Amino acid sequence: MRGGENIARREVEEHMNSTTSVETKLSFKNFGLSDETLKAIEEKGYVEPTEIQRLVLPIALGTDKDIIAQAQTGTGKTAAFGIPILERIDFKSGKSIKALIVTPTRELALQIYEELKSLKGNRRIRIATVYGGQSMERQLKDLEKGVDIVVGTPGRLLDHINRKTMDLSNVQYLVLDEADRMLDMGFLDDVLEIIKQTPESKRTFLFSATMPKEIVNIARKFMKEYEHISTVGEELTTENAEQIYFEVDEADKLPLLCRIIDMNPGFYGIIFCQTKSEVDELSKKLSDLGYNADGLHGDYSQYQRERVLDKFRKRQLNILVTTDVAARGIDIEGLTHVINYSVPRDPEYYVHRIGRTGRAGKKGFAITFVTKDEYYHFSKVKRFAKAKIVKDKVPMVEEILNRQLENIVESIKSMPHVSNELYKDIAQKLLQEMGPTEVVEMLLHALLKERIDVERYGNIKPKDFSKNVSKDSTVRLFVALGTSKGLDKKKLVEYISEKTGIEQRNINNVRIFETYSFIDVSEIDAEIIMKTFNKSSRRGKKPSRPLVQIAKPKN
Repeated sequence: MRGGENIARREVEEHMNSTTSVETKLSFKNFGLSDETLKAIEEKGYVEPTEIQRLVLPIALGTDKDIIAQAQTGTGKTAAFGIPILERIDFKSGKSIKALIVTPTRELALQIYEELKSLKGNRRIRIATVYGGQSMERQLKDLEKGVDIVVGTPGRLLDHINRKTMDLSNVQYLVLDEADRMLDMGFLDDVLEIIKQTPESKRTFLFSATMPKEIVNIARKFMKEYEHISTVGEELTTENAEQIYFEVDEADKLPLLCRIIDMNPGFYGIIFCQTKSEVDELSKKLSDLGYNADGLHGDYSQYQRERVLDKFRKRQLNILVTTDVAARGIDIEGLTHVINYSVPRDPEYYVHRIGRTGRAGKKGFAITFVTKDEYYHFSKVKRFAKAKIVKDKVPMVEEILNRQLENIVESIKSMPHVSNELYKDIAQKLLQEMGPTEVVEMLLHALLKERIDVERYGNIKPKDFSKNVSKDSTVRLFVALGTSKGLDKKKLVEYISEKTGIEQRNINNVRIFETYSFIDVSEIDAEIIMKTFNKSSRRGKKPSRPLVQIAKPKN
């Protein structure tokens, strides 16, 4: 933008206190990391830093500021806070705990522990986990020997503090990971007590997908000068995840899911459901149909959770059916598919879900099932994600059988030759009696029939729910920008479209005055515009006057 548009842009950015962004691509070598760390990163196969890493590392390594970072699980945030801790702390200065990482679940604690172990390389850095369900005797032995970094859950950490078996007086770095999740799980008081046990001189890194007021209060009360960094709403989608959707009747969801799984012989994915009962029902139906599937939700015990996840990681399961809550903290590499069995009620959950596939340069698929009743809600998801989500055709039964046959043929080709006289005699007899083409045809038919029961595919008819969805009612919005900022109608519409992804033709009846303007948009678009432009400030404060709000009707 030029001239007045630049003024308008500055006005918006000042009003919104927009968060840090980095345009140019960097490599890990640009951050001045030690050879030991660079070698460990290379061995892990990391090529380029993720968005959250590009934003956090320069501040964490180059300043002494505290950091609040908004980022979803699976965006590389463990390395974002782990690398600076491993680089900057003097681990030769005694046995005291120098870094404390507080996280909501045992699963996440173990993931962070493994990530830090791999990033430290050959350096003699002692790392320990502290969480409920783990042997207290083992934890006491680790702490008595002396550890440099402790990764733990709030309840067990507080238990050690009360037992006086853990001294946090020398902590230099405190990390609160998935702070909003800890809040949701009722750990707020425990976290506050843990913070009080650490020195005021420490640096604090707070990571959270959302910023509820309780988290903002922690920052105001316990953190010094801090930077607020966010990839939420900016790094909305995964470049390598192809996003598609199917319009389908509720009764046809399971047959459609079977078609998609069988159309992709290497299927390894997570299926998201809305409720625990839906998880139980769907995982059982898939198992009964012969699929290698299991479920996971909040009613599972920690033992059951770890058992299921361990099997899934080892690919002893290739389908995990779960809810959003149960999936928090799960970071599985190599997923080919994420399937939204139901449209998520919160558009941000859609972003969170699909970010689990298409990583590390590998292609993945994010698939959403949309029923007639969910179509309006799905429209909100599309607008929020500002992504191209393409409607796809239901795979035909013939296509699926052909794909399965191709897979069988490739499997046969890759098998080592086995010399067996019994097999050879029978093969020669069959060839003499039936001929080679007929024999192969018969065997392929037998193999395919053993693997696939076409009854599961049902009779799915094409759907087009968009024809039955009425136009959204129009909303009049007040925008606190006008001609005094160098704007005219065209420039205002272009700017709103650029920031939100809403098409210019959907912004109508524009009236512009010296210090303010009015626009007409649909209810869905109004929600997106207000959420985009009325962001919190870097310190978590809402603007005193929203930049965009619903216009008040004249009396």
